[in-house]
Amino acid sequence: MTVDSDNDLESQIAEWRTYVHRRQELHHTDAEELEDHLRSRITELTDAGLRADEAFLIAVKRMGSLDELSREFAREHSERLWKQLVLPGEPDVRTAARSRRELAVMVLCAAVAALAIKVPALFGIDISDDDPGFYMRNASLFALPALAAYFAWQRRVSLRVIGVLALLFIVGAVAANAYPLAADSQSIVLTAIHLPIALWLVVGVAYVGGDWRSDRRRMDFIRFTGEWLIYFVLIGLGGVVLVLFTMGTFDAIGLDAEEFINSWLLPCGAMAAVIVSAWLVEAKQSVIENMAPVLTRVFTPLFAVTLLVFLAAIIWTNNGIDVERDALILFDLLLVIVLGLLLYAISARDPAAPPGLFDRVQLALVVSALIIDVMVLLAITGRIAQWGFTPNKTAALGENVILLTNLAWSAWLFLGFLRGRMPFTRLEHWQTRYMIVYAVWAWTVVLVFPLVFNFA
Repeated sequence: MTVDSDNDLESQIAEWRTYVHRRQELHHTDAEELEDHLRSRITELTDAGLRADEAFLIAVKRMGSLDELSREFAREHSERLWKQLVLPGEPDVRTAARSRRELAVMVLCAAVAALAIKVPALFGIDISDDDPGFYMRNASLFALPALAAYFAWQRRVSLRVIGVLALLFIVGAVAANAYPLAADSQSIVLTAIHLPIALWLVVGVAYVGGDWRSDRRRMDFIRFTGEWLIYFVLIGLGGVVLVLFTMGTFDAIGLDAEEFINSWLLPCGAMAAVIVSAWLVEAKQSVIENMAPVLTRVFTPLFAVTLLVFLAAIIWTNNGIDVERDALILFDLLLVIVLGLLLYAISARDPAAPPGLFDRVQLALVVSALIIDVMVLLAITGRIAQWGFTPNKTAALGENVILLTNLAWSAWLFLGFLRGRMPFTRLEHWQTRYMIVYAVWAWTVVLVFPLVFNFA
């Protein structure tokens, strides 16, 4: 192996990191510590006058074999569960104690989230007669603070980071409830959509331990988001079965469980599932990491074919996109799904692997989505020119401009990667940094739109 530039060096380190992550006996934080150790050795060797390629080779050789490193880490971190695999026969009391602590903290945070949604009922705001949409716009404020607290405890973040997290949640709560909005105000729906996005990225700050400037940690959060969504959906499907059984069994003895289900089981269960899903991702990574990339590889070609057929149908029939609001919302959701597939496929890919067929399928998916986004933008601007600005149209315009920029630059980076002119890490860096743009726009919609459109 040779490392002729900084990009090549990062590519070789990424390949080494991928190999390390394949070893299930090494915890994620241990792999990061190993990488920091490797980078320190490379820096020392290059400062001593060696070329980057020589420094990389010597540093890797001095790191020793991965099995030896596993045994060394097992001795130093005796609380790790994988110590039983690496050093069998030794007692593992500390591992069991730590697992019990993590489980207890998870249960506590899940209980806090489940009970938080019932607190407004103490003040006469019942979920069954939520006319002004209080629960709709505050839903994320019941569960996400507890989730951020769980990660803050797990990552042992500093008091300064905890203060920033608390401040952002307070700002979100004030923005969702301080404005005197009418029951039919569009800002209620926009807040209900954008506040969870803004606060989810606040949770991301806790997830990365406050180190939001690290591209690698932000990419880990993207990967976590995809895995969390899968677990949350699976728990939701199980919840549907539970609801049906609850209704059937209580009905069999002449009792109506509908009030209990609507007021307690569904809302409390949904809030608790947010925390439980995150805990499952952290505890069972080896299982879900095999599932999520497979789902991505299945649905990416299907969506690519669907979009290409849709574009061909537009050309064949010479019909434009319907400018009705519901149709535009459908296309926006489609573009968001495409972006989600792109993000998770990038996060699950080995950066050092050469371009392949799946990368070309992804490029086709991105280009197709880019063309559709241009058509949607034309339809939105046409509606604005005809009817003027409203909160919904302005939000849709901003979101599609953001999507257009991301998709256009992603397509350019993908093309450069396929032609061998730039490393895959450039695409990773772009996506993780562009997350900040989505966060800024989400906070803008939540904080500024009610002032501009409701009090203009």
